[in-house]
Amino acid sequence: MGIALRRRNNRMTRLNSHALRLVGLAALLATAGIFAKAMDISAQPPSPARQSAEAEEAEPAEVLVGERLFEETRFAQFYFANSGGDANAEPLPGGGDPVVATLMTPDGPIAGPFAGKSMSCRQCHLESQAAETPGGGFRTYADFAVRSPVPDRGDGEKVTVRNSPSLVNLALNTTAPAELYHLDGQFPNLEKLVADTLTDRNFGWKLTERQAAIRHVASIVRNDNGQGELAQQNGGAYALVLAGKSPDPRFVLPESYRLDVARATDEQILYAVGRLMAAYMDSLFFARDEEGAFAGSPYDVFLQKNGLPRRPAPGESDLAYSRRLRGLLANLKQPRFVTPADGAFELSDQPFAFGAQELVGLQIFLAEPQGRAVGATELQQGKVGNCMVCHVAPKFTDFSLHNTGASQQEYDDAHGEGAFANLPIPALKERNTNYDAYLPPTSLHPNASGVFRKPADSANPALADLGAWNVYLNPDFKVPPEKLEALMGLAKVPNSGKDAALTQSLGRFKTPGLRDLADSAPYLHNGSKGTLEEVAEFYRSFSQKTRAAQVRNADLEIGRIALVQDDVAALAAFMRSLKEDYGLD
Repeated sequence: MGIALRRRNNRMTRLNSHALRLVGLAALLATAGIFAKAMDISAQPPSPARQSAEAEEAEPAEVLVGERLFEETRFAQFYFANSGGDANAEPLPGGGDPVVATLMTPDGPIAGPFAGKSMSCRQCHLESQAAETPGGGFRTYADFAVRSPVPDRGDGEKVTVRNSPSLVNLALNTTAPAELYHLDGQFPNLEKLVADTLTDRNFGWKLTERQAAIRHVASIVRNDNGQGELAQQNGGAYALVLAGKSPDPRFVLPESYRLDVARATDEQILYAVGRLMAAYMDSLFFARDEEGAFAGSPYDVFLQKNGLPRRPAPGESDLAYSRRLRGLLANLKQPRFVTPADGAFELSDQPFAFGAQELVGLQIFLAEPQGRAVGATELQQGKVGNCMVCHVAPKFTDFSLHNTGASQQEYDDAHGEGAFANLPIPALKERNTNYDAYLPPTSLHPNASGVFRKPADSANPALADLGAWNVYLNPDFKVPPEKLEALMGLAKVPNSGKDAALTQSLGRFKTPGLRDLADSAPYLHNGSKGTLEEVAEFYRSFSQKTRAAQVRNADLEIGRIALVQDDVAALAAFMRSLKEDYGLD
């Protein structure tokens, strides 16, 4: 490409919950004689604030191997169906899967970087792979599509249900009970997320083919001959790498990650792959300095230039820090703005700047109403974003579940204003008694309709995406209900209150982080907003609807937003100032 690229990871080991889950998995496999020993969690984690070059040089082997698996294109059903049983068939007879020949964008298809191959995780979570493609660019582990295309199996499924989220800073999702994954909280850990993704519709596998998918993943790992391009650049054959016997010392795995694939069961191999890919995803961070403070965006530089704190004090919550920062900004009499003299983006033509408009946007973003409800003066004058209640600095997410009204707007756009309010939605007993009629398909219920986990469709008023409603108390997903209750801001709900809690789960999705939004458009869980101005306008509109009691299961914090039209540009300018050169060496 002519530009040297890598991840900005500033490696941070997961604490407590992540370490414990690895110990549990290691112990499970160790009992079968597979892992050399259980993972030692007594060691202190490395500093989260390594300099960029140091982090790259010291990249742990499990991260490097996990990245290779993230980019592996042979796990897909298309490869299985077209390789003639050869785990090393490259190129594929007749060419690759048509779904990877292009990348979809809101403006139409562009050339795909993986043409001639099959589906991989990288297809939907790009970094620099489409940087030089006309119509493409850099991505922060997202793609360009409103909803990502999936392999065509003749079953009518052509795209994913939701927009592809960025994976950067995912490893900061550690505070209990935040450690649930996917936009609706379906997965209790990353290993389960990986295992299910590799064996489900995203990779072309139908739910009735799960066992075949597991056997295929295991076959690729066992029979890889080490001659492919990925293998030659990343440690050799999988059997050697997973055994800790790679001829390249950079790829010699710690004992806790090692696996004898000749002795392991197919499922043990699948979950070993999941652990390694989880280690890779856990390594993806936006740039931070030696003190662990975010440092890559014009916003971060603005705080630094003005002597403002860039992270919470010890023991201070993100919300308390955000409020403290708001007070400090109010007393900032002569702000020192960021100009191109302070830096430049090398991966885009956006000016490296944080000026007066961005500051106004930041102050709007951090502003809360004076009372429990917005007052008449606030409604008239605006400038109360109330954004930081959910998008708390410095991560700009609380990792919780909220209903912003995005699903309602999508449904009403398809069926008319107010239609979502009249959509019949079953209570808990009816829903779970008639699983196939309402809940998403799983390997236990492959014929379930999933009507409430579908994009709205003007031709079918039964379809809508209710988010966490599909997961909460779903017997097939087995997500601890107390975790979802906590992420919804509910106290632990007794059995007598489960019906009401299910109603409160309707339309909720996880709060996305806002860093480097410029490289993850389109926005919202359904990809319905193409610009940050559209996002700000959406919140302005739905705050008004929430106050008018026109939003089904409204998040009351949305009703505490008070914006006028003139606030939209400033908010968008601030959110753009969170951009950075993610991936630049």
